[in-house]
Amino acid sequence: MMADMEPSLPMPVWAGVRTLFRLPWTTELAGAQIAFVGIPYDVATTGRPGARFGPTAIRSVSSMIAELAHYPTGFSIHSDVAAIDTGDLEIDNHNPLTVPGTITARIAAILEAGAFPIVMGGDHFVTFPVLRAIAAEHGPVALVHFDAHTDTWEPTSADDLNHGTMFVHAIREGLIDVDRSIQVGIRTHNPDTRGIKIVDARWVREHGTAAVAAAVLEQVGDAKSYLTFDIDCLDPAFAPGTGTPVAGGLASREAIDIVAAIGHANFVGMDLVEVAPIYDSAEATALAGATLIHEFVAAHFGRAS
Repeated sequence: MMADMEPSLPMPVWAGVRTLFRLPWTTELAGAQIAFVGIPYDVATTGRPGARFGPTAIRSVSSMIAELAHYPTGFSIHSDVAAIDTGDLEIDNHNPLTVPGTITARIAAILEAGAFPIVMGGDHFVTFPVLRAIAAEHGPVALVHFDAHTDTWEPTSADDLNHGTMFVHAIREGLIDVDRSIQVGIRTHNPDTRGIKIVDARWVREHGTAAVAAAVLEQVGDAKSYLTFDIDCLDPAFAPGTGTPVAGGLASREAIDIVAAIGHANFVGMDLVEVAPIYDSAEATALAGATLIHEFVAAHFGRAS
């Protein structure tokens, strides 16, 4: 008989299978409260590509976060919530017209199973087909959008769907409740805000994170909401690994504090997008992304220590 091969020590952070936060990898959704899914797609970028590698980079660095419980609450993503990593969505990159439907169907299945979807992009376009599934289940949602860009530029045609136009399409399809939506960290010019409230990066610096969180919570109220975080909301000093970096953004600590303060709102889904590790330095961008996801989960699903 072979000896018991069960390890006597925990797996070190630099080894082992890299699932998100070392969660179980499974496509079985029954009983899951949170279902993480990667969408490795960046064909809709208008600048530098590379966000297709984002889910892998976030998973890899997340093993360091999984080693300890959340600070300061003590929340454990392993024992205080039923969370799973469902892997990456299989996408036909050579047939991009099929991509939106593929994404929407996966998120719809997660919602039908009663799980909370958290997406790792991929470029920011992926939020649009995710919102189609979210709105089909919950109706139009308040969009809480962290970004350097509004992503509401006028499409050149009905088929012009990229990571800078997708929220115009979402508004026109009735997926977003514009009157309850808010964008945080904006610092690129767009003359048409589409009626969405904007808290730009300068306002964040001048008023502080508590005021920003209060503005977000006031804007969304008790509405069902969706959180989308483009990592380029952070200043390139904290997140160089992204396709469209813009100087003057939020510090990691500012973003963490805001997400922690708003996490208890009535969110029904979340994504973090645009991590492009080929431009990263010391995995800083991927680490920021993984930390923000972990912070959101602790705030939304956690309990005080």
